[in-house]
Amino acid sequence: MKLSRATLAELPTDIARPNYTREDLSPGIVHIGLGNFHRAHQSWYLHRLMLNGLARDWAIIGAGVRPYDAVMRDKLLAQDCLTTLVQLEPSSTSAEVVGAMIDYLPIEAGNASLIDTMADPAIGIVSLTVTEGGYFIDPATGEFDATNDEIVFDAAHSDTPRTAFGAMIAALARRRAAGEKPFTIQSCDNLLGNGDVVRQTVVSLAKMWDADLADWIEANVAFPNSMVDCIVPATGPEAIENLRAMGVEDSAPVTHENFRQWVIEDTFCNGRPPWETVGATMTNNVHAYEDMKIRVLNAGHQMLVNAAEVLSVETIADCMVDVEIAGLLTKVQTDEVLPFVNAVPDRTPQEYLALIVSRFANPAVHDTTRRVAFDGSSRHAGFILPTVRDALDAGAPIRGLALIEALWARMCTGEREDGSMIEPNDPFWDELQAAAVAAKDDPAEWLAQEQIYGALADAPAFAEPFCDWLTRLHRDGCRTVLREYLAR
Repeated sequence: MKLSRATLAELPTDIARPNYTREDLSPGIVHIGLGNFHRAHQSWYLHRLMLNGLARDWAIIGAGVRPYDAVMRDKLLAQDCLTTLVQLEPSSTSAEVVGAMIDYLPIEAGNASLIDTMADPAIGIVSLTVTEGGYFIDPATGEFDATNDEIVFDAAHSDTPRTAFGAMIAALARRRAAGEKPFTIQSCDNLLGNGDVVRQTVVSLAKMWDADLADWIEANVAFPNSMVDCIVPATGPEAIENLRAMGVEDSAPVTHENFRQWVIEDTFCNGRPPWETVGATMTNNVHAYEDMKIRVLNAGHQMLVNAAEVLSVETIADCMVDVEIAGLLTKVQTDEVLPFVNAVPDRTPQEYLALIVSRFANPAVHDTTRRVAFDGSSRHAGFILPTVRDALDAGAPIRGLALIEALWARMCTGEREDGSMIEPNDPFWDELQAAAVAAKDDPAEWLAQEQIYGALADAPAFAEPFCDWLTRLHRDGCRTVLREYLAR
């Protein structure tokens, strides 16, 4: 059955579906970046509220600012903005249709439709998932990058901005001029202090336009921090065909693991849905949760995937049955990461690591190492290097973390040990590959990427083991190096 609102009643009986109609809903959220994660996470929480008769005035209007977003827009509009979520468990699979989204704005130069919609007083929240590297932050300093070409363009074209942040500021300027309340800006990306990061980007860009507007935004707009968690693989042809076998034709289904977590700072300036009634944690201490998740789960992913790519290991679950790759994760985490992770209510760092190991090992979740390795320039800077710096400050062991970075450098040469090629997998792949190739002869060339490592290149406690590991990886091979590390 082709998915649409008109065919919901005709779906197979074992497919859960909305008990509300499109006519029951009115918009309250604009979400920018309609990828799989958003549709399996924030949209799902809102759907659960709507099933309970709540938050039906908080429906989602989707948006995007990149030309490639038009492909997803066409797919979702063709099925009335419905998405089928397929939950993957080791012994079973279940599916449900989520209907919290009601429209998808046109993708257009200048973002006029997006600005008009966000300027509507009915919109109380603008949320976004634009990837960790999408906030125009210099990874070496953590500061706003005012020299980025898109930021420079937006600073000179405030009426026709290219970026999501420029569009938000333009909409906020209209609401301020009309005497309307602003909207909350809610990041749902995997960033430590994601609310603080988006605040820095928005306010800094606004200052390039109008200092008074920037002051008004800083004083009146809420930017809640949050921690988001659900493993959501990319959708491939197999997932679409498997769902067809279940009786649903959905051109953009989402598969996900049987785990979700959302921890949200309870700071909103224009209302919010009651997310806590469907399992979200509302707290003013998000940092402890997000720090644990980023250092253990997100960093843990990066600890697996570079060795896996070099050794032609295809999925995260495959990594967890590989003795050396799985052993690398648990040893580096236990010896060098967990000492810098604080407990959260009802969970110690050791218990969280055990949970992550179990989730990574779920064989039903076909999460490719290539997907998880994407955008390493942002993910290593955001997930691995903060612990490196903490360990250096504390004089703590760092040899395993140096190996993780050496494995990334080895992966970025673009060639696996079996001779096959690793396709470009980072917005800065050309620069990374050039540095990785140069580092074959001089490992310090990799650390000379100041935009990533900053002063770490001059820290002997990190640079020396890094150079040693990278030399051995090229000379002896990945397996030998992993076994040597695990034997210590």
